[in-house]
Amino acid sequence: MKVLVTGGAGFIGGHVVDAYQREGFDVVVVDDLSTGHRRNLNPGARFYQMDIRDPAVADLLAEERPEVLNHHAAQMDVRRSVADPLFDAEVNLIGFLNLLEAGVRNGLRRVIFASSGGTVYGAEQNIPAREGDPTAPICPYGVTKLTGELYLHYYRHAYGLEYAALRYANVYGPRQDPHGEAGVVAIFTGRLLAGEVAVINGDGKQTRDYVFVGDVARANVLAARAAFSGEINIGSGVETDVNRLYAVLRAQVGVDTAPQYGPTKLGEQARSALAPQRAAEVLGWRPEVPLAEGLRQTVEYFRSCGAATGRSAER
Repeated sequence: MKVLVTGGAGFIGGHVVDAYQREGFDVVVVDDLSTGHRRNLNPGARFYQMDIRDPAVADLLAEERPEVLNHHAAQMDVRRSVADPLFDAEVNLIGFLNLLEAGVRNGLRRVIFASSGGTVYGAEQNIPAREGDPTAPICPYGVTKLTGELYLHYYRHAYGLEYAALRYANVYGPRQDPHGEAGVVAIFTGRLLAGEVAVINGDGKQTRDYVFVGDVARANVLAARAAFSGEINIGSGVETDVNRLYAVLRAQVGVDTAPQYGPTKLGEQARSALAPQRAAEVLGWRPEVPLAEGLRQTVEYFRSCGAATGRSAER
């Protein structure tokens, strides 16, 4: 089976490509390297450096004719989406539609879409949120992810294009860039290993559902082969607040540095966790890596590669 992975040089996308390669897929990668890195590219995949908004994407899909599109390329910075919603929509909607239009003309059968369970349900989500719960995102990034899901519903109705919208919890793990598309785990780890102070936004009581990137990559393999079309949460269902996360990471690194506290960031939710029951039912997927073990692997990765200091605030 041939799969085209957009964003395949990114943190999550790179792990997804590796997982597809191990399972014997014929893998094509598209990435403009604006946030991705060549070091994340799997040498067994064919790589095209290209912006998903480029009209030449249509020529690429006509040449490669993938059966599956795995879409991870995105503007994924919540804060940038608030500051520049036009750019967010241009990448996350126009770029995605560029791929879908080319796909339906060239034999595409299935789309695996990296959505955001942390944002599409909104601030008033049930805990843990289920796929049938109301969606009311409070940031432009969440709006574009939810709109991407709606477009997939339309393309299935109009063209028979099957899809799985994987609503990710907070993904963390080795290779996450503490400078670019970083989450709080990468930022804290980078700063603690560098002997610097990390900043927690707000009071640190905000919660997230942390899921290990290896578990996420496995979900993408299962989703490519599944018959189900619709939205699927990829998370643990467990809330962990930022203060607790920092304490565990500090212990893993072996330092006693206290954090600093800064103002709460615009668009940030107070709580988030995703119920994973549908993933178990339709994919046979469950998270396998406990948080403490995933954080240990992450710290060891950063330590082994001499990761530089991350940003000064969590995201």
